[in-house]
Amino acid sequence: MTTEGTDTNNTHADPATIRRVLRETGDTWAVVGLSGNRSRAAYGVAEVLQRFGKRVVPVHPKAESVHGEQGYASLADIPFPVDVVDVFVNSELAGAVADEAVAVGAKAVWFQLGVVDPDAFARTSAAGLDMVMDRCPAIEIPRLDRAV
Repeated sequence: MTTEGTDTNNTHADPATIRRVLRETGDTWAVVGLSGNRSRAAYGVAEVLQRFGKRVVPVHPKAESVHGEQGYASLADIPFPVDVVDVFVNSELAGAVADEAVAVGAKAVWFQLGVVDPDAFARTSAAGLDMVMDRCPAIEIPRLDRAV
């Protein structure tokens, strides 16, 4: 495992948890911060997730459709179950998104590279959800097949 991002001791990016979230948790991913802006990281990451068989649900105040999927203004607006909430907002806002993920019954929360909130990690984990922080699924998912 590399030390990209700021969590160099991997306590918030356990390899077994990463593998479980990517392979076993489910295929419906709400991507918070995903809009039609092609220059944003969320746009490209969502494309990669789709290539690996994930259904990507855009969550953004504009509720834009992206990558052929209907967008929603909030997690609470999504009318079907979500397995993983992938968070592309800054660290100051990420904790509230994690709390909303717990409230809507998600199974896991994934904070993107540079998104760090140890208190949110503790709350989310205490609620029984898997959580990965300061990692990118578009980097991690191709590694699964190469892992020894």
